[in-house]
Amino acid sequence: MLPLLVHFTFTALWSQLLLYAVALAAVAYIAYNGWRNAEGTPGARGEKPAAPTSGQRMTRALSYGAFAAALAWFGLRYALPASAIPGGKGEGIPVHTYGVLLATGFITAASVAARLAQEEWRKLTWVPDAQGGGQWVDTEGPRKREAILDLSFYVLVGGLVGSRVLFVLVNWQDYARDWTQVFSLGGGLVFYGGLIGAALAAWYFARKNGMDFLRLADVAIPTVSLGQCLGRLGCFSAGCCWGDVTAAGSRFMAHFPGSGLARDLFGRLGGTSSLAFQSQAQDHRYVVEATGEILHHAAPGAVRISEWVAQHGTTLPVYPTQIYESVGQLVLFLALLYARRFRRFHGQIFALWLMCYAVLRTSVELFRGDVERGTLNGLLRSLGASGLADAVPLEAWYNISTSQFISLCMFTFGATLLYRRIRQASEAPGVGPTPSPA
Repeated sequence: MLPLLVHFTFTALWSQLLLYAVALAAVAYIAYNGWRNAEGTPGARGEKPAAPTSGQRMTRALSYGAFAAALAWFGLRYALPASAIPGGKGEGIPVHTYGVLLATGFITAASVAARLAQEEWRKLTWVPDAQGGGQWVDTEGPRKREAILDLSFYVLVGGLVGSRVLFVLVNWQDYARDWTQVFSLGGGLVFYGGLIGAALAAWYFARKNGMDFLRLADVAIPTVSLGQCLGRLGCFSAGCCWGDVTAAGSRFMAHFPGSGLARDLFGRLGGTSSLAFQSQAQDHRYVVEATGEILHHAAPGAVRISEWVAQHGTTLPVYPTQIYESVGQLVLFLALLYARRFRRFHGQIFALWLMCYAVLRTSVELFRGDVERGTLNGLLRSLGASGLADAVPLEAWYNISTSQFISLCMFTFGATLLYRRIRQASEAPGVGPTPSPA
């Protein structure tokens, strides 16, 4: 595991000036992209928008630049010391493997979705030239590709907000003591919250731009699995979303390090414990190493979890659930990409993804060991129903997690959508999605 790639600090004057220059260049580049990709006044339905005016370009550039400047100011205050910027925290820039892989997954998913959109909406038009000849030009595909790249910004914001909101709701007792921590950089994100937030953002974008949401979803949803395939590898590096304790000698298992063993890309001690280690270091339950059975009381052959990890500097052997889901997501992406060739109606791939991912996630959750993610037991205790909570032990299979409950709802929605679209397609024979390559 490699939780931290490298940690940049900015104590020297030259490094502080360099960071300012990088931030300024980033703001300028984002503002330029806003100016370059400005859209003109929309024409009638089906007509190409007019070329953007100088005022429209400038307005878009200023809005993009202002947003980028606000993010840059927030980032500089976090990274630089107070001597270099008012209110600076001097935290530097830790480059976590989780963040790198999450960003790589997002960029990869957006790029593939843009390419698929160009193929989905390909429209060849004969464009004559001055010599009496001409050529076939795709007049719609490139526009839809740019639209998907614009959509990625909406999805990013919606996903971050949604994932943070669900994390806070699941851990509401922790934040009830101090609600200002909701906006802290510490804490976590929840995939299902991000998915819901991103879906709402995509629905708004599709409606705003006159696109069929189900057709858009068919194009984009398989790439969510591609991005999550890389994102779960980031979870594995950070030691989050870890599995339950396995029996000693299990063939598939993982140990997550504490700060005394976690090193960065250059072999230096990073001083950062994996999240799994931090959790087990505070877990006062007991475990029988030979079988992996977890107990709430001392027993022959059992050892306290917190004492074991403190002695060994790593977690107990646990299921690598992050790898399980990463592989499953890759298979799901490839399968749905192939299934696009046989679509009968818009929304078919979207519905299949909802159902398949719900099954995958529910299955993986059976091997998860991070009770912090939110379970029925934790919910009952937070509501003061300790008697009912005792009837739903943490280790029980029926102690469903928040994600399993959402999976059940998502599977039901996907199955309902698929059933309704199949009925509509059968009642209107010959009507189906525009044929497109996968």
